Amino acid sequence: MPKVIYYHEFPINQHTYIIGATAEGLAFVGSEDGDVSELQKFYQDELIDDKQAVNDYAIQIAEYLNKQRQAFTLPIDISGTAFQEKVWRQVVEIPYGKTTNYTKIAAAIGRPKAVRAVGTAIGKNPILMVIPCHRVLTKDNDLGGYRGGLDMKRSLLKLEGSL
Repeated sequence: MPKVIYYHEFPINQHTYIIGATAEGLAFVGSEDGDVSELQKFYQDELIDDKQAVNDYAIQIAEYLNKQRQAFTLPIDISGTAFQEKVWRQVVEIPYGKTTNYTKIAAAIGRPKAVRAVGTAIGKNPILMVIPCHRVLTKDNDLGGYRGGLDMKRSLLKLEGSL
């Protein structure tokens, strides 16, 4: 069933972020200096630019990026396959300032051989930072990939003091 996604582009520090939400919760956080096309890759629903509808979410993202918040307390409204949702729930459990790797995530969800599938699910995470996929590294502790780009991943890990 189609949803209405309210979104707006917010300047936070030296970057802009597209933040999107439904009436039920946060649905999208884009990469640094991304644009609406990034949001459109995730949602083919009706998109409405409405700053007020997403402002409370932007406040929490800004607090996180300014080291004033370590955990998010906002409702989310995303859906994926059962496997993706299992991976995302596991990623949310990674504490602020800590990292893990794809292999450990696969083991934690009971699918130790599904390391590549875990990486694919993480790459489809629509809400960067809130589902902290930047905290997932390769088994050799390399950065691996990141939808927001490796510079953004590196800066988030530095922000949290884990790099």
